Amino acid sequence: MRKLIPIGVAAAIATLVIVAPNNASAAANAPDGFASVAGLGLTGTTGGAAGPTVTVTTSAQLEQYAGANTPYTILVSGRLTVSDMITVVANKSILGVGSTAEITGGGLQLGSTTRPGNNVIIRNIKFSNASDDSVSVTNSAHHVWIDHNEFLPGFDGSLDIKRQSTFVTVSWNRFRGTDKSMLLGHSDTYTSDVGYLRVSYHHNYFEGSNQRHPRVRFGEPVHIYNNYYKNIGLYGIASTENAGVVAEGNYFENVAYPCYSTGGYAESNPGRLVQRANAFVNSGTCEAGGSVTEPSTFYTYQLDPAANVPSLVSAGAGVGKI
Repeated sequence: MRKLIPIGVAAAIATLVIVAPNNASAAANAPDGFASVAGLGLTGTTGGAAGPTVTVTTSAQLEQYAGANTPYTILVSGRLTVSDMITVVANKSILGVGSTAEITGGGLQLGSTTRPGNNVIIRNIKFSNASDDSVSVTNSAHHVWIDHNEFLPGFDGSLDIKRQSTFVTVSWNRFRGTDKSMLLGHSDTYTSDVGYLRVSYHHNYFEGSNQRHPRVRFGEPVHIYNNYYKNIGLYGIASTENAGVVAEGNYFENVAYPCYSTGGYAESNPGRLVQRANAFVNSGTCEAGGSVTEPSTFYTYQLDPAANVPSLVSAGAGVGKI
């Protein structure tokens, strides 16, 4: 049953959910990076702004509105237990209310083979104990903004972007103790990803996580800037299969292998990586080489000094910070 809330209340809650953090550097009332770039029939990412606002308190309600063929702003209230992946189709905003919104036991898959997951915003939600991925951006989804969420360990990946998806921004999220944190590119043999996978990763906090921050195949340019890597298990960034990565203004603390690229990683062939203005504290060197298309070709951005990243990101990343 459709559960609408009064227009005045809906507007008040929506404003509360999307208001920017107090820190000026963290302020974002609209997506930036690749999620803001015009292309593929869209001028940027607006999510469900064209449709009504609904609140959901059960996984069944979330599945109903996330899979609807019309726009919705979906406010997630409280803890929702999900048994599998819920499919999210085009023109949706899924926004957590306050600091207690959580999806546990399952996750969100943006798009299916028959219905695209384009123009989607996911903000202010904790993801825990997923039976597969916490969030999967797949099947040619484009214009996606994933912002101010928290990812706890699950069975597989925390946030995968693959299968010709593109124009995505991943910003101000917190990953705590995750293993396969962020995959970009389906596999070494899925060459259909060439020409897609344009993604911006900025101001994310990787705390005690293990690998894939992100692991990149084929995408160019992939822009990784002003992220905080702390106490990382295996490695920070991997650029493979001729991907083109620009890593700048990041802060690596206790990271033995900040970057892999020119030597490849595991079974994957080498990629390209440009690194500049990063900070390395009790960390190894960043393997870099080759030339990469500059992100500034597509959008403007402001780079925070790497030295400021720990305080900025610690204070601003995650749930309840918007």
